[in-house]
Amino acid sequence: MKSLTLCALLALAGCTTVGKDFVEPAATPAAAWRHAEAARADSARLPAAWWTVFNDATLNALEQRAVRDNAGVKASAQRLLQAQAQLGTLRAAQAPSVNLSTSAANTRSSALTAQSLALGGRSIKGDNYTVGAALSYELDLWGRVRRVVEAADAQALATQDERDGVILLLSAQVASTYWQLRGMDAEQAILKDALGARVEAQQVVEARFNGGLTNELDVARSRVERANAEADLVEVQRQRSLLEHSLAVLAGVSPSSPLVAAAASPALPQPPAIPVGLPASLLAQRPDLAASVAGLRAANANVAVAEGAFYPSLSLTGNFGYASESLGDLAKSGARQFSIGPLALSLPLFDGGRNKANLALSKARYGEALANHEGKLLTALREVEDALSDVEQRAKQGDVQQLSQLAAARAVLVAKARYERGLSTYLDVTDAQRSSLAADRAAAQIRTQRLLATVAVARSLGGGWTPQAPLATIANTK
Repeated sequence: MKSLTLCALLALAGCTTVGKDFVEPAATPAAAWRHAEAARADSARLPAAWWTVFNDATLNALEQRAVRDNAGVKASAQRLLQAQAQLGTLRAAQAPSVNLSTSAANTRSSALTAQSLALGGRSIKGDNYTVGAALSYELDLWGRVRRVVEAADAQALATQDERDGVILLLSAQVASTYWQLRGMDAEQAILKDALGARVEAQQVVEARFNGGLTNELDVARSRVERANAEADLVEVQRQRSLLEHSLAVLAGVSPSSPLVAAAASPALPQPPAIPVGLPASLLAQRPDLAASVAGLRAANANVAVAEGAFYPSLSLTGNFGYASESLGDLAKSGARQFSIGPLALSLPLFDGGRNKANLALSKARYGEALANHEGKLLTALREVEDALSDVEQRAKQGDVQQLSQLAAARAVLVAKARYERGLSTYLDVTDAQRSSLAADRAAAQIRTQRLLATVAVARSLGGGWTPQAPLATIANTK
């Protein structure tokens, strides 16, 4: 009868679980991206190493180095290891606990105690040897322990997704900083050419002044333009140094060491096309949203754990072993001893409202997590739309700026010809040169912004991230 009762309790423990099973909240984004080109709104995905779409060997090397050596990535990997260890600790509560113990003792009781006097004033003395095992097990009748493990498992998965989110953000920062640095290289090349033109123009003006063909004001203006070009070049070099320092820190190396040499060809490439997919697929593409869903699962399980506190708990203990006065007799059948039980039942009757308050707290935390998840989803959708709009508008801006460049370059040629023929003053030349330089620098900056917008699209779409199985290896981040 006792065995049947125990089997029934074990069966009940395996099929009953407190609380509601987690249901992922439904998302209803728009059917298509507002600013996506129809040709790119397909089901294609970025590769896991999404930065390779730029086809830049230096960028590829920097990204690989950053993922390997960045301190933030290493810290996130350690947080994942902590979550895995915590999960292992909680999973152990689902299994019985068995402890093995041995002891050896020599004892002598007092001959003057009441017990000894009842035996004729004799003391009890001798050796005692014991070896045995103790069992303790909480019968998870209502699934409370299973919900605790479920919450820990979800939290470990959220930590893993957060680690992936750190890597994604880092790779985007590396790519953005790199293209800003290359943009500075392009501006630096433009300014060097402008400085060369200013030096040549100054020499021409000074020669004309010495020949009595112009006045000293034109000489002063040519010197001012040369000095301004030199100052602008120094400023760009200063900004490039700051970007290189930032890039070194992201890559996990000292900023004191040169990291990226100036590009042999400063021309910036055309930004690659990024497959954007559909808004409904965004949840499966971004690690931060996946981590948010895992956090919701953990919060839901914690509500069930709080509900389980209202139910009785049942624990079973037992002992089995051998005890003997002589070490040689320890293995004999007569030395065997065991006990089964007690089978202890604990039922909460009065706790001053503590369990009720804990349940209300858990439900409120789940509600907060749900609201935060909804906000994160809207933010993610906005980031994608912002990035796509930026790509679209920057492309249009680049087309218009190209026309400005052509017109400004033509204005410089006309102004120089008129000045050399004596039809206008040098002021017309300096104005035309300033306009042309500004147009060239603006064009380089727009090309840089187009590359940065492409990086933003890739990051906002999750950068080719795909969900991994819980507790996946993190060897690639060590």
